[in-house]
Amino acid sequence: MSIIKLPLRFEGSLGEKQLYTLFDSGATFSCISAEAVENLEEKLKLRRPLEVATASEGHYLKIEFSTRLDFYYDDIRLSDEFMIIPGLSEEVILGVNTFQKWRIKLDFETDKVIIDPKVAKAILKNLI
Repeated sequence: MSIIKLPLRFEGSLGEKQLYTLFDSGATFSCISAEAVENLEEKLKLRRPLEVATASEGHYLKIEFSTRLDFYYDDIRLSDEFMIIPGLSEEVILGVNTFQKWRIKLDFETDKVIIDPKVAKAILKNLI
């Protein structure tokens, strides 16, 4: 597992914020802290809460809310669902589900995120 941390601009229906974002190859879901999502976007109650394992052995977290946000990397617009985690140690964590959706690659030797703008535009066209 490796990580890269960068400031990214996030937009929701209530506003926009720059948030420090952890690109975490060990996380499955993308997550946002309950504090970071305030004044950014409404939270949606999950019909059935998710119970996920954490890095601490035998410790599980119950997730009851999610939200959808747009975010920007080098002026490339991306979007995804984020699980809302009260007390999350980071403002935002991008997980592998988001990496796969947008074909994001991480270069840990240079601490760079690689997103092909052509791929992002093609994916956006298919979503619309």
